[in-house]
Amino acid sequence: MTTTDPAMRIRFGLTPLEQVGPWGAERPVLHWFGLTDGWYCVDLGGHEVLRYSERSVRQLRNEEEGGPPHPYVDYYVVRLWEDMIALVSGAMEPVPPDLLDVAAELSPEWTWLDTPEAEAALNWHSVGFLYTDYLRVAPHIRCWRTVADADAGADGPGDTVTVAWEHQPDPEGVIEFAGPPTGRVTMPTSEFLAAVTELDRALLAAMDRRIGALEASGPPPGAEVDTEQLRREHRDRATWLPRARDRQPGTDWDAVRTGVRALLAPGFRGN
Repeated sequence: MTTTDPAMRIRFGLTPLEQVGPWGAERPVLHWFGLTDGWYCVDLGGHEVLRYSERSVRQLRNEEEGGPPHPYVDYYVVRLWEDMIALVSGAMEPVPPDLLDVAAELSPEWTWLDTPEAEAALNWHSVGFLYTDYLRVAPHIRCWRTVADADAGADGPGDTVTVAWEHQPDPEGVIEFAGPPTGRVTMPTSEFLAAVTELDRALLAAMDRRIGALEASGPPPGAEVDTEQLRREHRDRATWLPRARDRQPGTDWDAVRTGVRALLAPGFRGN
């Protein structure tokens, strides 16, 4: 039997619980967000978008902090989880064919204009970006959804999500990512949503075990932890993805078209 690897997969690992530091100098506290300390990577078509190059890994390990013990982005996994859910909430409305060229632009040369239509265009374009500005050097990662066959509708064979990336140069010359600096992968929308759903399932399961361990052992020396609050937040976060999938953005496409025409620099050649 032949199997096909998914076009997108999100992997992560959590820092061992005993190594997670509390937040706050005067009153150190372990909370849900901070307990997701770890690493993560987004695999797109076999390319690990958030993997550092070998040269960058060596340089990071020579810095005072010592650098991560792996080649991936080192941060709170919940940050990626929140931002992937934001894409499900805001970027899963199919883009009309006449706006696809603009949707595919990761760095449009916008002019400045203060009108409701310009705001509509900028808001539409921005919700397609995976937020990464908290990173030392942030790649641009953007997704958009297309339904090629309007008659087939959502979930049909022409219902796809495209994810494109563009790595940014580090002015200090330390951070660079492995693999091609730009690229894009197109996949069925169901596959994109399945990858986010698996991230949601895996992180919530890992955090459930982590909270259970703290309930059994109590807080580590020198830190506070409110396990009842952790459980309340955990239950709330379990509702985030279902609510995002149910949301209907209701984009005013006529306003977006008007705003795009006004904002794009002369010379852009769209549809």
